[in-house]
Amino acid sequence: MSSALTYPEIDPILVEIGPVAIRWYSLAYLAGWFLGWAYMLKLIKAKGAPCTKDQVADFAFWAMLGTILGGRLGYVLFYNFSFYLEHPGKIFALWDGGMSFHGGFLGVALGTWYFCNRSKVPFLRFADVVACVAPIGLFLGRIANFINGELFGRLTDSPLGMVFPDGGPLPRHPSQLYEASLEGIGLFLLLSFLYYFTSARQKPGLIAGTFLIGYSVSRTIVENFRQPDSQLNFLWGTDFLTMGQLLSVPMVLVGLYLIFRPGKNKLL
Repeated sequence: MSSALTYPEIDPILVEIGPVAIRWYSLAYLAGWFLGWAYMLKLIKAKGAPCTKDQVADFAFWAMLGTILGGRLGYVLFYNFSFYLEHPGKIFALWDGGMSFHGGFLGVALGTWYFCNRSKVPFLRFADVVACVAPIGLFLGRIANFINGELFGRLTDSPLGMVFPDGGPLPRHPSQLYEASLEGIGLFLLLSFLYYFTSARQKPGLIAGTFLIGYSVSRTIVENFRQPDSQLNFLWGTDFLTMGQLLSVPMVLVGLYLIFRPGKNKLL
């Protein structure tokens, strides 16, 4: 095997001043938050928007809180529970890395439900708008994973293979870029098309359900190229099932329900 592509070797730390370091990973979260906010303001300009600009600003706080707390706690519970059970003081050491999309999704879902209930905003219609925004953060997060040289793929002799700094001497799939393409760009284009060029907005929950299924399918595909987490490896003695795939199953079920649920044409 030989690497056909050169890993760019971007320093994960953009700027370091004494003990303070500004990392690309942190900037990805901030950029996703601001760009998502801006895109949501654009989306609600469409006829029949479920909320106001002021409500979007209020929701932005709950979205960030849900992403950070949910993402971190999801990683602790789903991916490294035994370690954090022995070292509970490290649970909130975010600078050490370790975030879970599925945990972040649950956190944002709960934050969205709370916000909608408190602000009297129709939950499913608002969830459709949030779903359109989510791929922006997914794309930036996966690019940050790539810059960090983490969550790389399995060994490959593909011309797309790269030798990652912590991945050994042989080329591996740049699975972070695969995920950025499918979960980020692909889902963004699909959901934007549904929102602007179809009647999907008149069927609350359809866009959100499409996001859940689209993400799960994308993640399941890419998991076949991505190296399993070292502390978990494959699940239950198999040589194919990963935690990412397992956690995507309930998302598909919820997505199917939202798309085909009874009374789905009711503007909730």
